[in-house]
Amino acid sequence: MKNLFSRFLKDNSGATAIEYGLIAAGISVAIIAVVNGLGSALTSKFTDITSKLNSAGG
Repeated sequence: MKNLFSRFLKDNSGATAIEYGLIAAGISVAIIAVVNGLGSALTSKFTDITSKLNSAGG
């Protein structure tokens, strides 16, 4: 039993999996932030273009 507990404490594979999960989560958050920012900028640009087209056509 003591040997099993000793091996459990020395095993780092679980920690490595958690680290990879945290890295993946961080990358996901960064991608979502960039896409959200681009979406807002594009919405603003298209609104501006639409208003200019409407005022020029009428």
